[in-house]
This record gives sequence, C-alpha cells and structure tokens, in this order.
Amino acid sequence: MRPLFWKAPMARRFFLICCMLAFGAAAQAGPWADDRKAQAMTAKLYRIILPVGDIEKAAAFYGAVLQAPGERVSPGRHYFNLGGTVLALYDPAADGDAVGEGWAHHENQYIYIAVPDLEAALSRAEDAGAEIVAGIESMPWGERLFYVRDPFGNPVSFVDEETLFMGAGD
Repeated sequence: MRPLFWKAPMARRFFLICCMLAFGAAAQAGPWADDRKAQAMTAKLYRIILPVGDIEKAAAFYGAVLQAPGERVSPGRHYFNLGGTVLALYDPAADGDAVGEGWAHHENQYIYIAVPDLEAALSRAEDAGAEIVAGIESMPWGERLFYVRDPFGNPVSFVDEETLFMGAGD
C-alpha cells in the first residue's frame, strides 16, 4: 500500500526527481568518473560582449562581414554564433540600461574571429565600413590575419582558420 501523499502529483514528481538524483550520483562513481570530471572541469569561452552604439547598424555590419543574420535576443542585443561562442553585440541604451562612462579598450585589446576565406572577409569588412588598421599579414607564430575597427571603434581581428595558433601545446 502506498502512503497517502503518493496520490498528490507533486509528491510523485519530487520522489522521482530524488531517485534520479540519487541514481545520477551513483553513476558518477564508476571507473569512468575521472574522465567525466576532467571533461566537466574544462572551461569553455561561450560569449563575448562587444559594445556598440547602434544595434541596427552593428547587426548590419557584422551580418555583412560574417555572412550570417545572427539573432536579435533583446532590443539592444544581437547574437552571432561563431562555432559555439556567441559574439554578443550590446547597445545598452537600446536595452534601457544606463550607458555610464561607456566602454574603453586598450589599443591592443582585440577579439579574434576565425574565417574560412581571409581575403573575402577583408573585402566584406571594407565594404561594410570597417576602418582597416592593418591589412593581411603573417605573424611569426604562423597566423595570417588582418586588423580592423568596426564602425563603433571596437578592435577586431580576422584570422585565416587554417592558420590558427592555439598555444605551444596545440
């Protein structure tokens, strides 16, 4: 015979959730647990927020350069999924947030975006109104890239995806 509380749907859900949690904890103890812990502890960059002063203009610029429409997620935020990392364009005024003192970048603080065709990306960036800081060049570590400032002054670098350098352990 089941206890009286079992007739309540919430009680049944709570019991099932507790069982699932207990089973999940038991499953963590198998011989593969160390592998899962290592995977679970690996950090992953998933979003970069880039400040802009006009969300429509920013979405149009990056849409043209990246050849993707992106997605408007709020009045002042437009997201582009770049291989699992979100480039989040953010216009605080359009979202109703205080602008405050604004954003300031160090002169060498760039975000780096890998692209399959570097020459085409440079052409699209120029056509979309980017200020070209440095044309295509090869770095001593092997990357081919160029530097621009978007229409809002944000420093951005586009890198040939075939030449990405991820560090000496790569």
